[in-house]
Amino acid sequence: MTVLDQTPLPPAAPKAAATMTGRQRVVLVVLLAAQFMLAVDFSILNVALPVIGRGLGFPLGGLQWIVTAFALGAAGFSLLFGRVADLFGRRRVFLLGLAVLAVSSLVGGLATTPWVLLAARVAQGLATAAVTPAGLALLTTAFPEGPLRERALGLNGALMSAGFTSGAILGGLLTDLLSWRWAFFVNVPVALAVLLVAPRLVPESAEGRAGTARPRIDLPGAATVTGGLLALVYGLTLAGEHGWGDPAALGALAVGGLLLVAFWFVERAAAHPLVPVRVLRRRTVVWGNLAGLIAFATETSLVFLMTLYLQRVLGYSALATGLAFGVLGAGTVLGGIHAPRVIRRLGTRGSLVTGLLVQAAATAALLLLGTGHGWLALLLAATFVGGVGNMLAIVGFMVTATSGLPDHEQGLATGVATMTQQVGIALGTPVMSAVVTARMTALGGGTAAGTVLGGVGLALLVNTALVVAGGLASAVFLRRRSG
Repeated sequence: MTVLDQTPLPPAAPKAAATMTGRQRVVLVVLLAAQFMLAVDFSILNVALPVIGRGLGFPLGGLQWIVTAFALGAAGFSLLFGRVADLFGRRRVFLLGLAVLAVSSLVGGLATTPWVLLAARVAQGLATAAVTPAGLALLTTAFPEGPLRERALGLNGALMSAGFTSGAILGGLLTDLLSWRWAFFVNVPVALAVLLVAPRLVPESAEGRAGTARPRIDLPGAATVTGGLLALVYGLTLAGEHGWGDPAALGALAVGGLLLVAFWFVERAAAHPLVPVRVLRRRTVVWGNLAGLIAFATETSLVFLMTLYLQRVLGYSALATGLAFGVLGAGTVLGGIHAPRVIRRLGTRGSLVTGLLVQAAATAALLLLGTGHGWLALLLAATFVGGVGNMLAIVGFMVTATSGLPDHEQGLATGVATMTQQVGIALGTPVMSAVVTARMTALGGGTAAGTVLGGVGLALLVNTALVVAGGLASAVFLRRRSG
């Protein structure tokens, strides 16, 4: 039996009152507004990339770095900033991140050269890495473990998914009606509004109050995990662009893997570790985050695959494609709203497994898609059902990954969960892009509708298999041991 298998699951928390106070409702609204804005940022520029490229003189091959620059900051620093929030005050880190987001969004909207825009995107990613785990930790500590926290996390998941979908639609509308610059400017008033009201309504964590002793930050641990995640995201981006045989991609992935292994050994020896090894050994942390990684990687890459299908096979415009994903967004919102009820009925493990299996069944149905426009009805129905299942899994993952840990480690737990989310988003599309490219090459190359459909079909099969594997792993390894 491994050390992981010997780690007992935490005892069930006592049931908390299921009614929110007025102050809790206000705090929830403020924190959800910030999380919704961050979710919009993930997708708002996707539709506008070609227009930005023409406006600022980006080469065609350089457009993907507008997305990658954001992902590097968001994925690479989430764990570090989550722990910094634990040590120095979550509200302080939350507000500082929002201020950086407002300034960087303004700079991005005013950019006149590619380098200024990329610098603004890096800063936006760093701000997201600070605001997301700090905001989630403020959320989980504002609501006791149990029905209230499940409801809050369900609403958070629903609004984040709605924000992701709204970003795609809003990006197309702003670009067509005004300018791509408004995809940046739209963040500024929302961030300023939250900055004005949050200090009065959201209490500071105990660690951020005056007179509280502040432990040292584990600099070796921070350096190894941040460097490892940066190398991993960079390698995945190169692999998606040039294929999995690209030497630079393989080198970056190898460096990332070595640094993450080194991080484990650094944490074992550290007096004040960034992430205590006992936390990394917790079954809920390990398998909950693995399930979350699969849920985010497969659903975000499904958006990429369906974009290829709608535009390259059916010939729809970018705006029409964004509107079609509104059905997926509606499914995720519905799943987030009803996730707490499902968790109360099935438990977090049951919700996680059920959500993944529903998502897998819906993705498998997309294997039937053909080249005629009549298949759009199947796509809309399957993405709606898959969105419901995916959000059940994501809320189950968030509850699982943050349960059983004390309040003073919630920033750590949400930092790990945010890192999982960001890496999953960065991981899914390059992997599926490589599968599509390899299959299209095997079919003779070219961009004919049938060839693209063949590549998308194989990627959908791989996507389905990953979701099924995640569901089965959650069912087996998150099961409570008898006795």
